[in-house]
Amino acid sequence: MSSHISDGETEYIWRYHKHEMRENQCSSVLSKQIKAPLHVVWSLVRRFDQPQKYKPFVQSCTIQGDNTVGSIREVSVKSGLPATTSTERLEILDDEQHIFSVKILGGDHRLKNYWSKITLHPEVIDGRSGTMVLESYVVDIPEGNTKDETRYFIEALIKCNLKSLADVSEKLAFQYHTEFLDR
Repeated sequence: MSSHISDGETEYIWRYHKHEMRENQCSSVLSKQIKAPLHVVWSLVRRFDQPQKYKPFVQSCTIQGDNTVGSIREVSVKSGLPATTSTERLEILDDEQHIFSVKILGGDHRLKNYWSKITLHPEVIDGRSGTMVLESYVVDIPEGNTKDETRYFIEALIKCNLKSLADVSEKLAFQYHTEFLDR
């Protein structure tokens, strides 16, 4: 989470990341600046069928559907997490507004009624084309856990995914840039 939230981020949060919550749920919004053009970052985020391209805890993914809204994916999780599978549905895939949303339908984990939304926003970083990524979620607080414990666990996963998304995106952007210069 960035320690300083800009006016632009605040506007995006109000516009895209306001969630209706029940009493037994928690929610948060995390942000990450990525030093890669939006189209590069979006090319990874929008691939509902290939979350393992940047999500380090995903072993594999099989999909039912054609990668459009309503498609279902079965994700196999790498060992080390308190889960092995997750069944998820693509809720939003907006290529114009760069909005991606997934709802967890089931699996052998404790994330009930989990719903996340990722939005991408163009930004200039160090004089170059970059991307601000915002990811928000809503989830039930598992029995026996506190709101803080639940938030800490989910945010640790999201931060890891966002860092990996930045690493992969920035590497791709560098490769594209280098290939372009070599022509």
